[in-house]
Amino acid sequence: MQSSTSFLFVFLVLYLLSAFAHPGEGEDYLKVHKLPATSPYEDVLSFAYYYQKCPEAEAIINQKVKEWINKDYTLAASLIRLHFHDCSVRGCDGSILLNHEGSERKADVSKTLRGFEVIDDIKAEIEKKCPKTVSCADILTAAARDATVSAGGPYWMVPYGRKDGLVSLAKEAQLVPMGHEDITSLVEFYQSKGLNVLDLAILSGAHTIGRASCGSIQDRLFNYSGTGKPDPSLDAQYLNYLKRKCRLSSDYVDLDATTPRTFDAEYYSNLPKKMGLLSTDEKLYTDPRTEPLVSALADQTSLFFYQFGVSMAKLGNVQCLLGNEGEIRTNCNFVNSKY
Repeated sequence: MQSSTSFLFVFLVLYLLSAFAHPGEGEDYLKVHKLPATSPYEDVLSFAYYYQKCPEAEAIINQKVKEWINKDYTLAASLIRLHFHDCSVRGCDGSILLNHEGSERKADVSKTLRGFEVIDDIKAEIEKKCPKTVSCADILTAAARDATVSAGGPYWMVPYGRKDGLVSLAKEAQLVPMGHEDITSLVEFYQSKGLNVLDLAILSGAHTIGRASCGSIQDRLFNYSGTGKPDPSLDAQYLNYLKRKCRLSSDYVDLDATTPRTFDAEYYSNLPKKMGLLSTDEKLYTDPRTEPLVSALADQTSLFFYQFGVSMAKLGNVQCLLGNEGEIRTNCNFVNSKY
């Protein structure tokens, strides 16, 4: 009974935080905002967008994602990250998939992105069934959801109808958070996408699975803030473990040191123990704007699952191109005029 009361209290706290961050949205804020199931218009997202145009689309995406992750479980986190990078630049328009000189994909910050071959495989199969119908942006958004489920995480409904962007610039990819920012910078970045502090704390929980390159944490291990010493906020035993794992900057290390293959709330439990891999992870626990959320989520896996679905749905709806604002690529690597 006490556990149930605690859950309701924490949920109420998150509800109030969300309502305060978005005055006027009131009781609808924490709900998954569902758009009409059917629509005669091309300029809105709809859960039924492909029901008649390509009813096999979701099944193909789901099956292909499962096949790839069964061969390589690390692709689950890679697909979620690929989706985040896509939505972080120009919105969820598939611009990260464009493969040409000077594109986001070619930027230095994109070098460790993976999962492109999964999207290409899905697109090729869908084109056989429904030519020139399903956008790459929609495929990537649904693949991130199915990757989450395959890793043991929550399911959420994805509305469709995004169009693919025509522009992809490497310099714009530099705007994507890379794990070194302060919380204020992260909050401002999220707010620029229509997201808030709660979404920041929740979407950071995607680090419950996946890996980071050792190159991204070299400063924390050996030369924090130019001191020539390790980051003092790291647990001593965890620091020694990381030094052993990261003898080469090209090596990789798990983002969640406790249960790296399980989609759960252990990521949040690690932060008070000073076992956040990226400096931004650790700052979530030390900043007063996010610490209460981290502390609450560490004990409430079901709440984390629910809100992760809500925040991912919001992410997938960021600055989408609709109607005639973009195109439906026949190959996700190229805009149609160049393919």
